[in-house]
Amino acid sequence: MSYETTNVDGEEKVVREDVAKKHRGVTWALLSIGGFILIAGALLFSGLLSIAADPDPEPSPAISNQAAQ
Repeated sequence: MSYETTNVDGEEKVVREDVAKKHRGVTWALLSIGGFILIAGALLFSGLLSIAADPDPEPSPAISNQAAQ
């Protein structure tokens, strides 16, 4: 059985290889989810910013149809 060292709470521990792989997998999964949330938030914020900064917004088709009738 092979062993690896992992850093848990600032302290290095010697654990089995499968436990070390699981620890790395969980870390990467959390980082990936965090990155996805960060990118989605940035896209949402930029979309809201572009909507708010539009100097001459066009009315929606439903509103313009009501005005024509």
